[in-house]
Amino acid sequence: MGQLMAQDLAEVIDRNNHQGLATRAIIPCGPNCWYTPFSDLVNTRQLSLNNLEVFHMDECLDWQAQLLQSIIRTISAPSWRNISTATFSRVCCSPKNRYWLSPSTMETVKVAIQSAPIDITVGGWGQDGHVAYNQARRHPFHHVGIDELARSTIRIQENNIDTILSLAQRTFGAAYQFVPPMSITLGLQECLSARKVRVYSDTGAWKQTALRVALFSEPVAEYPLTLLQQHSDACITATRETARHPISENPDWELL
Repeated sequence: MGQLMAQDLAEVIDRNNHQGLATRAIIPCGPNCWYTPFSDLVNTRQLSLNNLEVFHMDECLDWQAQLLQSIIRTISAPSWRNISTATFSRVCCSPKNRYWLSPSTMETVKVAIQSAPIDITVGGWGQDGHVAYNQARRHPFHHVGIDELARSTIRIQENNIDTILSLAQRTFGAAYQFVPPMSITLGLQECLSARKVRVYSDTGAWKQTALRVALFSEPVAEYPLTLLQQHSDACITATRETARHPISENPDWELL
């Protein structure tokens, strides 16, 4: 999966380089299986990143909407920026061409993204089909429709309980206390503005329902991934385990 992610990004950069064009990409920090394959491709192909401009799609925040101060401490969880800096930075573009999301950079990043077309968005999707940290909004007194979701832009938000639990199970042995309670994210308007959108998952059971809804449902705000149906060049890649579903494999079940 990481190899596929790396290849998709590298091919866009390589093609633009040959045409003398810059590459502008929205990239994830959480899924890190593509860092080493991308580094290998850059080195073996001698791929220049001088004209690569990247926008990191999200970041974790503490309960006061502040950036986390360390990778892991007693009561803090991984900062995507720290992880990405420690690995991806070894081959990445110039620091002046990297845009990090934080409460203090929201307007700067928004203006930079709007200044020219984005070539590719590369990322994963969440258990509720969230792209970047565009989670399904479940506020009891305020509801967001599919059109509003499609127009969503950079924002700070509380993380949903199911997002916290899924990250806790996958990363911390279900110790939900270590999962950041808030996040900052590019909106779907920014993520889906790219000419190409490529999302991937090898997570298995946590992503099975979101994948099925994305493929077979009409666009619905409860599953933001369904908005990819309205994009002219979007592709979802999943492992066989992620593409399975227990309900489809048990037609004799009677579900209420």
